[in-house]
Amino acid sequence: MDQVLIFDTTLRDGEQSPGISLDVGEKLEIADQLARLGVDVIEAGFPIASDGDFEAVEAIAKTVRGPVIAGLSRTSFKDVDRAWEAVRHAERNRIHVFLATSELHMKKKLRMTHDQVKGEVAASVARAKGYTADVEYSPEDGFRSDPDFMCEVCQIAVDNGATTINIPDTVGYGLPEDFGKLIGYVIDQVHGEFIVSTHCHNDLGLAVANSLAGVANGARQVECAINGLGERAGNAALEEVVMAIRTRSDYFEGITTGVRTEELARASRMVSRLTGYPVQYNKAVVGRNAFAHEAGIHQHGVLEDRETYEIMDAGEVGQEAAQIVLGKHSGRHAFADSLEKMGLHLQGDALNQAFVRFKELADRKVRITEADLEAIVAEELGTGVVHKFSVVSLDVRGGTVSTPEATVVLSDGDGKVDATAEGNGMVDAAIAAIARATGVSGTVLDFNVSSVTGGGDALGDVVIQLEVDGLKATGRGVATDIVEASARAYLAAVNRIIRMRERPQTRDIEVGP
Repeated sequence: MDQVLIFDTTLRDGEQSPGISLDVGEKLEIADQLARLGVDVIEAGFPIASDGDFEAVEAIAKTVRGPVIAGLSRTSFKDVDRAWEAVRHAERNRIHVFLATSELHMKKKLRMTHDQVKGEVAASVARAKGYTADVEYSPEDGFRSDPDFMCEVCQIAVDNGATTINIPDTVGYGLPEDFGKLIGYVIDQVHGEFIVSTHCHNDLGLAVANSLAGVANGARQVECAINGLGERAGNAALEEVVMAIRTRSDYFEGITTGVRTEELARASRMVSRLTGYPVQYNKAVVGRNAFAHEAGIHQHGVLEDRETYEIMDAGEVGQEAAQIVLGKHSGRHAFADSLEKMGLHLQGDALNQAFVRFKELADRKVRITEADLEAIVAEELGTGVVHKFSVVSLDVRGGTVSTPEATVVLSDGDGKVDATAEGNGMVDAAIAAIARATGVSGTVLDFNVSSVTGGGDALGDVVIQLEVDGLKATGRGVATDIVEASARAYLAAVNRIIRMRERPQTRDIEVGP
C-alpha cells in the first residue's frame, strides 16, 4: 500500500481530555465533518464506558457514511459485545481491542501473567472476528514492552483474525529513530495479512515525528486527532501528519493520504468551539498565525513570491477562503447564505435566533468575519438542544468607589427570573447574579479570555470551566463586552450542568491506548 490510512480518534481519545464532554449532537456534528474531511476510520467512542458514549457511537454508525466506524473495547467479552452492538449499524465497522503488554502495566495494572495476556488477546480478537471482518488489536504501552513478547502477542492477534496491528506509544516516551525501528521490527517478526498502525502520544512533543517515523518504516495507518487532542499532552495532530506527508512528498515518495486537506481548517475550528479547547495562535497548519507575516522582510518576500516564507499553500488547508464581511446593514438572506457557504445549516427558529444575535453584535462591531460568525452561532445555539436558561438582559454597575453590582434577567422557557448580586468586580457580580437566578452555584475552575478576531472591536471569547457538586462543565460566551461574554459563558456552563444532571452518569472506566 502506498496510501496511509488516517484513523481519527478525536471522538474517543480526544474526548478523554480533561474538561471535554461531548453530547450526541456534538459528536455527530464532528463525525460529519470528519467524513467530509475524508478520514478512513472514525473511532467514535468507547461504548462500554457509559450509556451516553454507547448512544453516540450507535448514532454515528447509523448516520455517517464513508469512513469505517470503530468502537474501542477491552478484552472482556462484555466489552466486545457492547462495542459490536454500537457499531453494527455502520456501512463499514470495526472493533478495536486493546490489552497492555508492558511489564509495568501487566504487573501493576492488569495483575496478569504473560500467558494470561496471550489467552485474553486470542479469545477477545476471535470473539470480535465473529462479529466483523475488520478487527484491530493494540498492545497498550507497546513502546515500553519487550519487543519479542509484544510481537508474540501481536502474532496471536493476527492468527485469530486481527487485520490491523496498532503499536501505541501510550505515554509519549519514544524517540523517532527508536519508534521507527520498532515498527520495522514488528513488520519483520509478525507474519500474515495485516496493516501496521501507529498511535503516538505527545508527552515529549514528538507524537507527529514518531508517527512519521513509523510511516517511513512501513506503517500504513496513523491514529491521530484534530488539533492534537487527547490524554495529557494529546495525540499526534491529524493536520500536521497529513500535511507533512503531502508537503514532503520528496521524502515520503509515492505515499499519500485520502484526506481532503481544504477541510482541515474548518475541522479544527469546529472541534475547538465544540470542546472549548482553543487552538494556539502559532499552531502548525491550522493556527491563526500559521500563514501570517508581520516582520517587514517577511512581508516583502511573500509579496514577491509566496514560497519565500510559506512551504504550503494556505488555500490547500482551508486557510485562505475569502473572508465574509458582514455588518449591521446586512439582511437575513445574506446572513443565511453566508452560513450555508460555511457549512452551517440553520433554518426556522434556529436561524431567526442566530440572526437576532448577529444583528445585536453587528451594531457594536463594524466588520463580522467567518470566525466571528462561527463563534456567534456556536455560542448562541450550542449543540442545538433547548437551553434551560437564556439571557434577556444584563445590567452591571460599579467602579473604584462603589461596590460592583449586577442585575440579570433570564428566560427559563416558562417565564422570566431575575436576580441582583454584588461581587469583587463586575464579572464576579454578573456571575453571582446568574448563580442566584438559576439556583446553580459552583466553583469556577478555569477562566480564559481571548479575542475571536483582531481590532479594537473584536469579539471577546470567554471560556469558563465550572464545577458543581462534582460535575464539571465548560461554557463559552462571545460578546464585544467582556463582562457580557463572561456572563454568557457561565450561563452556558450552568445549562450544561443541568443537562448532565438529567442524563445517566458516566461510569469509571479504564481508558485505551
